[in-house]
Amino acid sequence: MALIEGCRHELEFTVSVLDIADETQRVVEKIQKQANVPGFRPGKAPLSIIQNRFKSEIRQEVIEALLPKVLQKRFEEDKLAVVGTPNIVDLKFEDGQPMVFKAQFDVHPEFDLGEYKGLEVEYEDPVVAEADVEDRLAQIRDSKAEYVNLDPRPAESGDYAVVSLESVEGVEGEPVKSNEMMIELGNPDTMPAFTEGITGMTPGESKIIEVSYPEDYGQEKLSGKTVKFDVELKFLRSKELPDLDDEFAKSMGDFQTLDEFKNQVRASILQERTYRAQEEAKSKLIEKLADSHSFAVPETYVERQLESQLRNYAQTLAMQGIDPKTLNIDFNKFKESQTERATRDVKAGLLLDRIGTVEAIAATNDEIDREVSRLARSQREPVAAVRMKMEKDGGLDRLASRIRTDKTINFLFEQARKVAPAPKPAEKSEE
Repeated sequence: MALIEGCRHELEFTVSVLDIADETQRVVEKIQKQANVPGFRPGKAPLSIIQNRFKSEIRQEVIEALLPKVLQKRFEEDKLAVVGTPNIVDLKFEDGQPMVFKAQFDVHPEFDLGEYKGLEVEYEDPVVAEADVEDRLAQIRDSKAEYVNLDPRPAESGDYAVVSLESVEGVEGEPVKSNEMMIELGNPDTMPAFTEGITGMTPGESKIIEVSYPEDYGQEKLSGKTVKFDVELKFLRSKELPDLDDEFAKSMGDFQTLDEFKNQVRASILQERTYRAQEEAKSKLIEKLADSHSFAVPETYVERQLESQLRNYAQTLAMQGIDPKTLNIDFNKFKESQTERATRDVKAGLLLDRIGTVEAIAATNDEIDREVSRLARSQREPVAAVRMKMEKDGGLDRLASRIRTDKTINFLFEQARKVAPAPKPAEKSEE
């Protein structure tokens, strides 16, 4: 067996004339039963006529029938863990001669598992300061605010102006239009031109306001453009925040006092930060594991990983309301930019699989059942229906594999030697 590169190998095969004759006879007889040849009843045409009339079809079917059998037999004899579909090259198939061809294929890599317990990773348990709790309470309180209509008067900073607007100049194609938009005057996130233009207006008044948008503005239609809007001020509102007291806490759930609610908020922030910190540490841990092992990975695996990354990217765009087809993604450039990452991900996956085997880590039935139930709730479908669908499309096996991988990563994190992150360099003060 010749090694081409990495995990890519090449084997030469020879199929005997006898095996070719047997397969050809089988194919000819099958075609004879199905063929409608003028001058003969269906299935009664002589074999010699079938062989001449369907020569190219017979040849192709013989090749397609023999190659998989020959390949499988040789792979089993040589105990080769072949990955993907072999590429057939240099095929020679002449009448009365043995069939000769070469097969190029990837094999699952063999590698020695190095040290994976006690790897060093930067991590420290997050803390939640009282100021963090107060900030989160302020956000929650702000989300429960009520907006009250004000009696007509000139608009001023701090007001919430409800306007209708339509672009009249500076925008290509359909105008930018909104029948009811609420703008907080004086807010740093509000375009200054709107604050300046609307301040002093009274409800019912209209005017043209010119707004210059920066190049990095979020809406492509407006970024870098100077746009004139016809703006009508409909009415003004003020924001009224609820009192932060025990009654507010009761309105947020099964809480009797504000202190109880604060404790829940603190626990929630700690849970969020712990999850993020652990996920970041686990990611670094997997990178360190992959970098500490040197072995080639099958190109077939890398191609699959690249396709998976491209699908995930397309799904992310779709969730943002962007049709990936409109972006004309160049797969070759995407592949070039992501191959290194895909290769590392494949290597990490192979290592995690090996560690899971060594440590006898597996997904339990209870873990699979819980995840299937969670998916059923999110999809608002019966658990039995979701399970049946996953059994048919292989989703249950993929779910079990994902649970096993997650448990293996958690095992590595538990076994890792955690060290405090290096202090960040102090920012230089501007003189």
